[in-house]
Amino acid sequence: MKLDYRKIIYSKLKKAGKKPLTFKELLRSCRGKGFEFEKFTKAVDKMKKNGEIMENKFGIRLVDPKKFVKCEVVRLNKTYGFVKNLDTDEEIFVVGKYLKGAMPHDIVLVRTFKGEGACTEGEVMSIVEENFAKFTGELVSEFGVLKIVPDMLSKYAMTFENPMRLELHEGDKVVAQVTKRGNRHSEHVCEIVSSYGSSMKASACAMSVLEVNGLTPVFPSEVIYEAREVSDYSRIKEEIPNRLDLRDKPIFTIDGADTKDIDDAISVERTKTGYLLGVHIADVSHYVQPKSQLDNEAFKRGTSVYYANRVIPMLPKELSNGICSLNPNEDRLAFSCLCELDKQGNITEYKFAKTVIRSRVKGVYSEINSLLAGSDDAELKEKYAEVSGQHPIIKELADILYKNKKNRGCPELETSESKLIINDEDICVGVERRTRGRSEEIIEDFMLVANECAARFGMDNNLPFVYRIHEEPSDEKLESLREALVKLNVQYKLGEKACPGDMSEILKAAKGTDIDLIMNNIVLRSMSKARYSTEPVGHFGLALEDYAHFTSPIRRYPDLTIHRIMSAFLSGSSAEECATKFNKFVYASADQSTKTELTAMQVERSCEDCYKAEYMNAHIGEEFQGTVVSAVEFGLFIALPDTCEGLLHTDNMPDGEYVCDDMVSLKNLTNGMEYRVGDPIRVKVINANVNSGKIDFALADED
Repeated sequence: MKLDYRKIIYSKLKKAGKKPLTFKELLRSCRGKGFEFEKFTKAVDKMKKNGEIMENKFGIRLVDPKKFVKCEVVRLNKTYGFVKNLDTDEEIFVVGKYLKGAMPHDIVLVRTFKGEGACTEGEVMSIVEENFAKFTGELVSEFGVLKIVPDMLSKYAMTFENPMRLELHEGDKVVAQVTKRGNRHSEHVCEIVSSYGSSMKASACAMSVLEVNGLTPVFPSEVIYEAREVSDYSRIKEEIPNRLDLRDKPIFTIDGADTKDIDDAISVERTKTGYLLGVHIADVSHYVQPKSQLDNEAFKRGTSVYYANRVIPMLPKELSNGICSLNPNEDRLAFSCLCELDKQGNITEYKFAKTVIRSRVKGVYSEINSLLAGSDDAELKEKYAEVSGQHPIIKELADILYKNKKNRGCPELETSESKLIINDEDICVGVERRTRGRSEEIIEDFMLVANECAARFGMDNNLPFVYRIHEEPSDEKLESLREALVKLNVQYKLGEKACPGDMSEILKAAKGTDIDLIMNNIVLRSMSKARYSTEPVGHFGLALEDYAHFTSPIRRYPDLTIHRIMSAFLSGSSAEECATKFNKFVYASADQSTKTELTAMQVERSCEDCYKAEYMNAHIGEEFQGTVVSAVEFGLFIALPDTCEGLLHTDNMPDGEYVCDDMVSLKNLTNGMEYRVGDPIRVKVINANVNSGKIDFALADED
């Protein structure tokens, strides 16, 4: 008789009630005729992974789904962490002592409870599935013995092994791997797997961050080989008869001066009824075939990662900078969106086609901005002579699209993007606020049109698809926004359900005031996170019902995904055939694309913080004018005009008892002094830790 081990285990644990059974006790109670130990242990492991049972130091017991939730550890700090509910995506705050030594991406069972703040809190009861655990840290010397202080996980120095016999020094930035787990992070046993040199160098810190997140600029040899194989320029000529030939059109690209992976080009014509906008995208799906080595690697990476003056590309340079780059005066295979708009800028008709194009010129944002501003530079005019007739039409259509965006209530959020200036020694010697000119806005608005058409294509043809979605703010976030607006004395109109227009009006009211930047941050925090989904629920932040990412298949896998599906449909596959072929694929792509995008954002932010700290390290003791952007119980976060941000701790402020009013103000009850977000403040740099990416301020000396 075949034994049902799951049923037997469930029965024995249910009989035990609230009393946990040790593994030996459970084993003893389950033994019987025909019992096989290996099948029993496999059943126990499977039930753990499914979250049906949990095991801790007291033993094994059944999981009550009403009391415990299955979560993924998403990020850790030295004294706390966050886990994400796998069913609801809600993030749960966990104090360090309640983490049970769990590592990022571990699957854990969590008991939740209401904490002191607005965030749900929890306690890890059991680790269901362990992740391959690496972490970054800095080497310190304790009584002549080198130890590692983790950047996250724990505030205590940990002993380590060095099986690779790496040359290690105090102050080195290293990557370590957990080899044996303890019940606390500080009890884990680890070994050093990489050393990048001094933790005082931002480039070393950045490399360690990349490694621990599994990112590398180096591609496997088989992927490089395949990229070279498909990069056969002679085949472009063979493919031309199968395509719509647009080489006679005045098509051109607009990018940054240093851009090498040029994946989009534009063309605009005036018609009797309005405009014909052409958005021509590199046909990456023609070269990256399903389940190929290139495709597997692109899926794994999910997106290109940009930091400092470097890029970790999704595709090898043979494609991204080569045959897929829409270089000027070269025939290239493209996937074009040809969109007809009326004189009011409304989409009346659209068509997607596999095309061959020949870009007339490699446009540069700064140069186009000069031309649009009426520059009479003869050299510029000569460079853009072939497409000069396009400029007035482009600006005309762009002005209409921008007006439409404002009219539909699209919130104009102004985020503080940074430009890092890196010298030849790979050291950050300057930080500037990145500015956008008119041509950058024009390209963005034209890409929005193509992306909207792509989403409509998926819906109109009932295709399995990956949409870019942005859900409306949750009730909790809306309530927090209302409270912040009241405390800042900002008048607002917010119903039970927010609409984009409400957010737009709030931002408009703050524009040009001393709370402009802060209001952008507060509204941004109130928004949901954009993500990828197979369901077209719309995009709140863009005030659009239909939206997808179509325009960057060189650097984003979801774009490549829908290119592949649209190509199959256009080549003759029915919607039913596409569903059979791609249904599972779109779910996997949406999930992986969201995960890799979040990782890329965290990596880019961490690396940028290290470079900014490196820059500010050269300015210790100097004073700067800043703005209060956030208040917390232990101090104020101050932003400088160049986008560098740091902490003004209460220890470096006048003595007294400080009380924080929900991130809006910090008041000294002793002397009555109050600091509010938006207030100008003069500070002095007292510390800049490159390893942690943290900058510390003190109040500037009084004159």
